[in-house]
Formats: sequence, C-alpha cells, structure tokens
Amino acid sequence: MLVHFVTDEPSKIAAIRAMLEPRFDVIPQLLGTGDAPVTANGVLMVDADLRMKVRVEQIRLVLQKLSCISEKLFVVRNQVRCMVEQAYALGATDVISRPKEIVSRLVQIAETSAQTDVASPEIVDSAAAFASLFSAIRNGKPLNLSDAELATSQVIHSIAQNGLGAWLDDVRRYHQGTFQHCLLVTGVAVGFAMDIGFDSTDVKRLGIAATLHDIGKARIPLTILDKPGRLDLSEEDVMRRHPVIGYELLKDIPNISPEVLDGVRHHHEYLDGSGYPDALKATQISDLVRLLTISDIFAALIESRPYRPAMPRPHAYKILCGMDGQLERSLVKAFRNAALVT
Repeated sequence: MLVHFVTDEPSKIAAIRAMLEPRFDVIPQLLGTGDAPVTANGVLMVDADLRMKVRVEQIRLVLQKLSCISEKLFVVRNQVRCMVEQAYALGATDVISRPKEIVSRLVQIAETSAQTDVASPEIVDSAAAFASLFSAIRNGKPLNLSDAELATSQVIHSIAQNGLGAWLDDVRRYHQGTFQHCLLVTGVAVGFAMDIGFDSTDVKRLGIAATLHDIGKARIPLTILDKPGRLDLSEEDVMRRHPVIGYELLKDIPNISPEVLDGVRHHHEYLDGSGYPDALKATQISDLVRLLTISDIFAALIESRPYRPAMPRPHAYKILCGMDGQLERSLVKAFRNAALVT
C-alpha cells in the first residue's frame, strides 16, 4: 500500500521510512518544495505543525492534488486540541497521537480496504464543518453559520440515503469525543424528525439546532472538556454554563432563527423544572427543545466515554422511558422506532 507522507521537517521523512518500509511504499513530500504526485491510490499521512498558517495553506494545496485519496491520517502528538480541530477542518479521517499507532492504523486500513470500510464523505465533511465552528470560536473569530448548515445538510443526506442506524454506527467507528457527540446528536435528531413525518424545513431547523446545541463547549476550559474521568462538582458547574455561552455566541448572528437559539439555550431543561439554565417547566418548553433534549440524552448514552463503554440502544431507550415527568411521554414513545432502528 502506498503512503503519501507530507511533512514540514526533513528528519521526519527518514524516521517514517525507517518505520514503514519495506512493508509500505512511502512517497514523501516536504511542504513548500514542489507539487505532490497526483494519484487516487493509497493513504495520505500528514505530520506538520498545524498551528502555523503557512503550513495549513500548503497542506490545503496538497489536499487539492490528492483529493481522490479517501483515507487522510494526521499525526498530532499529545493530541494538542487546536491541532486536532485543524486536522479535522482540513478533512482528516483519523488523528493519530503517538508514532507507535501509525503502523497498526495502516495495517487496519490495508486489511479493511477490500471491504471499502472507510468513513463516508458525509461524515468527513460534517466533522470538518464541526471542527471549523469550534476552531473559529476558540480563536476569537466570527462563527460562520454556513458551516452549521453544511454539517446539517450532510447528515440529512446520509440518513435519507442510508438510514439512521448506519450513520450512528459509522460515527462511532470513526470519531470520538466532542465531535462524535455532535455528529450523533444531529443524526439522532434528524432521524427522529424524519421518522415522525416532519417536512424538510422542520427537519433542517431541528438539525441545525442539534448541530449548534453544544457550541458553547468551545469556551469551556480544555482541562474540563477533555477530562478522561467524571467531572467533580466544581467542574460540573462550569460545564453547565455551556448552553448560555452558546446562546450568547449565536444570538447576534444574522438570520439565525429564534427556534435554533431556543434549542441551544434550553436543551438541558426538563418538564418538571429540574433542568438548567433557566429551570423552565412544561408549558415554557417548546416542541423543538423537547425533541432535541431526547436526542441529546440518547446520543450521550450510546456514545463511548473514557469511563464507560457505549450503551446498547435498547438500554438507552429504556432509560428515556424511565424519565417520565422530565421528558414528554408521548414523544419518548414516538422515538422508539428511531431509537431501536437497525
């Protein structure tokens, strides 16, 4: 298998060749020194400092030349958050944090390539859009609503073509952490809306609310957001600020709908008033928020966390059924088909 290795340091070329050859055929390219060979074969691997604007622009040019290669691996040592986000914004299908993971990941790709087990274009594009949204906020730049619309449209298209079950399985296979949660919530919300017969406008509105529902987490300290274990009480208090942060980030954006803002601020509200940030009660909670809250809880239960494995969908649905008084019973009942889809 060919490995197109793109880097900003000559010493990395010798190191990667020593690691991979002769098992893999390495085609190296030093950024800024010439054009990449045009081919549709193999894997693209990038190991460069993504914090440097000039490197990012050089990588974009390489990616244009090698756009037919589906597997794009980025090496980000120590999982530096801003570089991970930039990698996904550039179209990464996977981010590798330690050099020793490189060989095992390439072997996995080689073994599964015959089965075409690669991330779908919709997942890659959606993850890139999420990465752009979070990266913009962390860097103090304006949020581009078109990124949210792109991510949502990709999810809608994929679920319409292949079904919610395939989307959930693929997202959990190819992504983790915050992006996995956002992709899952958007997928669940879109699948739920389609299943109960929403028209295309309402599906899109709920989908965009789901896409943006956790955007406030871009302002949560990474020590809390990336903590491998459960949060303590003080950390949980900080985390609970994200709906209001998200609302404040979005409220002045032109053309953003009041329904989307409502969903971002209130997706942790419960019918009995026990939710946050505004302790709303039954009649104060809109239908969109009620749907989004169910989707958010279900997605959180079925995703993998460092401190627990992913929960099977039937078990997650049973938990929703046990939240009578907090979630609308008729909506939970209507959610059954989407929750248990295969």
